[in-house]
Amino acid sequence: MDWRVWGAGLLVGWGVLAWMANRSAYFPMEYPDGDWGEQKRIGAEEVWIDAGGVRLNGWWKARQGAQCAVLFLHGNAGNVSHRAGAMEDFSAAGAAVLVIDYRGYGKSAGWPTERGLYADAEAAYEWLRRQGWPEDRIVVVGESLGTTVAVDLASRRRVAALVLEAPFPSARAVARRILPWIGPAVVWGFDAKSKIGAVRAPLLVIHGKQDEVIDYELGVEVFRAAREPKEMWTVARGHHNDLHVVEPAEFQRRLRDLMMASCNAATSSPPR
Repeated sequence: MDWRVWGAGLLVGWGVLAWMANRSAYFPMEYPDGDWGEQKRIGAEEVWIDAGGVRLNGWWKARQGAQCAVLFLHGNAGNVSHRAGAMEDFSAAGAAVLVIDYRGYGKSAGWPTERGLYADAEAAYEWLRRQGWPEDRIVVVGESLGTTVAVDLASRRRVAALVLEAPFPSARAVARRILPWIGPAVVWGFDAKSKIGAVRAPLLVIHGKQDEVIDYELGVEVFRAAREPKEMWTVARGHHNDLHVVEPAEFQRRLRDLMMASCNAATSSPPR
């Protein structure tokens, strides 16, 4: 067989493998699957946000007297209905909170892509601004895959503070841990490490020492690449999906301290 045919076949095979590997970053759960009764239980309001023609669904939980609004960007699986507990934690820490479903998740239209997730976060940020929340009173929180989306947003827009739960430097860095030879050749994107140096807001990194999905050392790598002021909280008994429940009182205290310090230093006034 002609070497050019072999070469074309290998190139096509590599392309298919790369496409499948990068698509595997997303595990959206579409409506009606999920725990949608949680919205009523926690007293959240359903909101709709336009992201460049893509209709996004989210939950908004207001809080009387809140000085900060949290924009929570969740991980790669499930949907907004699985983040009710996180919303309660942010509310208990003193903040109003918005959680959105990326395109293709929950009730949101479209299909997830890296660029699309960045656009979704931008649209949610602008929604908060239209509700009267100033830039210096918006705290952006990212979870797992959402940490890369949060870093991208905070590197381009002013925020009061940035919180990263189980972050990683890039998709390629994670792939290298799983498949040292093949992984980095077929996976790319979601490069938080190259962007985090542009973030000037106070940073809190939270990572479980027992994380079985994103190695703890990857979180440390992100932390080291960031500017001051920054703090890293290592949750000794924490895994990947239980950072909110292993030490709930300490979790809320650290959030409260960060928000009080950052939002109390704001020069603008929160909406009334």
